[in-house]
Amino acid sequence: MKKFLEGSQAVAKAVKLAKPGVISAYPITPQTHIVEGLAQFVADGELKSEFVNVESEHSAASAVLGAEACGVRSFTATSSQGLILMSEVLFNIAGMRLPVMLVCANRALSAPINIWNDHQDSIALRDSGWIQFYAENHQEVVDFILQGYKIGENPKIMLPVMVCMDGYILTHGMEVVDIPSQEQVDKFLPPYNPPYKLDIDNPLSLGLLGDPTVYMETRYAIQDTLNNDVLKLIPQVSSEFESIFGRRTLKLVETYKTEDAEVILVAMGSVAGTIKDVIDEERSKGKKVGLLKIVTYRPFPKEEVFNILKQASRVGVIEKAISLGSDGPLYTEISALFSGEKNSPQISGFIAGLGGRDITEKTIQTVIELVKGKKTSCIFMDLNKELLWEDFRVI
Repeated sequence: MKKFLEGSQAVAKAVKLAKPGVISAYPITPQTHIVEGLAQFVADGELKSEFVNVESEHSAASAVLGAEACGVRSFTATSSQGLILMSEVLFNIAGMRLPVMLVCANRALSAPINIWNDHQDSIALRDSGWIQFYAENHQEVVDFILQGYKIGENPKIMLPVMVCMDGYILTHGMEVVDIPSQEQVDKFLPPYNPPYKLDIDNPLSLGLLGDPTVYMETRYAIQDTLNNDVLKLIPQVSSEFESIFGRRTLKLVETYKTEDAEVILVAMGSVAGTIKDVIDEERSKGKKVGLLKIVTYRPFPKEEVFNILKQASRVGVIEKAISLGSDGPLYTEISALFSGEKNSPQISGFIAGLGGRDITEKTIQTVIELVKGKKTSCIFMDLNKELLWEDFRVI
């Protein structure tokens, strides 16, 4: 059924359809509306779930860890500083192979305090062992949640999933969303039946000490699962989803007019929509520009990215994150794919939208023009040139 919904409302409805047995979260802007909606569903008796109120995001992550360890499907959501406060537990969740679902309402990290959107929070957790999907619009967020549960809970995978949606732009924006029926979701997503759990009738231990004789093997096991099993499973689950729901949104990557493109832009999240509009305009002028949208960031689909970008002469990576002291994280990974390759495209990196700075059509057009010039690794777009360094100094 198609409905005109705020992004956070759409998330709450999608999670409700997945029937988690435990929900725990702590309110933080711009994530709060998600768990407000879920709390209302539980209070009204529309969702049979244990809603656990906690005093912090660290506790919320601990609660869903415990729930998953006991064999109960769970859900949490957070943003920015809340995600960072959770980080200790998030590494534990992945290391214990517990398929928790987390929606990250992407927001800038402090300091200075900033409540607007960029990707620096979830990117900071890229090495934690969580599967990460980045959504362009409300429909993708809804679909990614349902498919994410199925992927993470697969007995061969057993890894947590983070669905990333741009704060405010998606969490508070209004769009038409096709919300599936409960019957459709039940057909697609079976009840959670983990291969292992804490059970007094079948005792086992989770998260024990891993000394030097076994720890490295645990890291290898997660790496092998991500780079082999998960990358293979995503297209399979997406195909099954399409057969039931009639659409295919979850992909490793998505291309837009890249077949004959001389310049290909690379991006993640909601900015892809703006880029597509600019590409249409540039194409009307005879300029061959395309877009490679990264949907699955972890595991990183190296082969797919390489095969698409190798056909272009120039590539511009636009990202809402910066690895301070280095370059953009996405730019760094893409550049590494072409290290030592002959006839590789010229790859340039652009940092944009930090702290909610608008990425306008003019921004994208400027990137396209800069890509045609000399290669650069880290251009900060749309800086306020009127400010001086002294304006930022603490006296």
